[in-house]
Amino acid sequence: MKILLCFGTRPEAIKMAPLYHELKKHSFFEVKVCVTAQHREMLDQVLDFFEVLTDYDLDLMQPNQTLNGLSARILKGMDSIFVKYLPDLVLVHGDTTTSSMVALAAFHHSIKVGHIEAGLRTYNKQAPFPEEMNRQLTSRIADIHFTPTSKATQNLLDEGISKNCIVETGNTVIDALFWTIKKIETENYRHPEIEELKNSIPKGKKIVLVTGHRRENFGDGFKNLCDALCTISERDDVAIVYPVHLNPNVKQIVYEKLSNKENIHLISPVSYPAFVWLMQQSFLIVSDSGGIQEEAPSLGKPVLVTRTVSERPEGVAAGFSILVGTDPEKIMKTVYSILDHFSGFEKPENPYGMGDASQKIISYLKYFKAS
Repeated sequence: MKILLCFGTRPEAIKMAPLYHELKKHSFFEVKVCVTAQHREMLDQVLDFFEVLTDYDLDLMQPNQTLNGLSARILKGMDSIFVKYLPDLVLVHGDTTTSSMVALAAFHHSIKVGHIEAGLRTYNKQAPFPEEMNRQLTSRIADIHFTPTSKATQNLLDEGISKNCIVETGNTVIDALFWTIKKIETENYRHPEIEELKNSIPKGKKIVLVTGHRRENFGDGFKNLCDALCTISERDDVAIVYPVHLNPNVKQIVYEKLSNKENIHLISPVSYPAFVWLMQQSFLIVSDSGGIQEEAPSLGKPVLVTRTVSERPEGVAAGFSILVGTDPEKIMKTVYSILDHFSGFEKPENPYGMGDASQKIISYLKYFKAS
């Protein structure tokens, strides 16, 4: 079976990498990789770390690109890829513009589509934007839906998708997380960013790891978050570590409000292995990221989600994540409660999987008829 893996961003690459390696183990599959490079530098770091070789690179990233411009370039670029390599199945991931537009392009060429991490929903078109509609659009096109949880499966069933087209697997990000931990903890492995962080991150303090990048938090959302962090940083037992996203809508506000504050360490974005190491060192995480909500339970780290809704309700229901939005008082109150009282989760089993999602996907694909 000829399979084309398509992705364009760092999160997609992380979550597709273990599937790539699992597919490569089986001679039954002919596997090629196409990247749109919706992200460039961050994507390349992941490809290098996970040892993923690309066959086609559309290299589409442009400064200040619009969603419509990017979408048009993806559709046009995939035409030439499908002429060169006509796969039996295209695998896309998650919620990006790359995922939805590649799925549409494959549909236009009558190529079947498999959607990894299918079925996540908020049913709010604006949150997350544009990811929610990217997921819904991809679901209308996909022929196979690989869902990470029973809730995601039920969402698709409620939307009228046949149960025969749904395969519940867990999330491949847990596969990637365990792969990464094993690699960075290998005795002779040295990663320059991790070594630098070991020398710069304070010891003997409770690390509050912060990330943020969602469009819906631009402006007042990030200002409110920074105000909360300023107050939290006044505690002597706390060190806030914040790899600041490069988007100027984020970077400008964060550096304006948090530069040169005691106990706040603003650093450049780090590679995936370095970020996994930071998560391991943290006491708690404050983030609007979806992937972190999935990874943190396997590390035993609580997550404050700076969003009002999440398409990953399983972690919230199990107590691993807490929705706090960007209300400064709520952020501060919740952080203080965790700092003062958290001693571990009673039931540490990760609702997003056990690290065998890629194997389950492969087991299904061996019997899938593309024609």
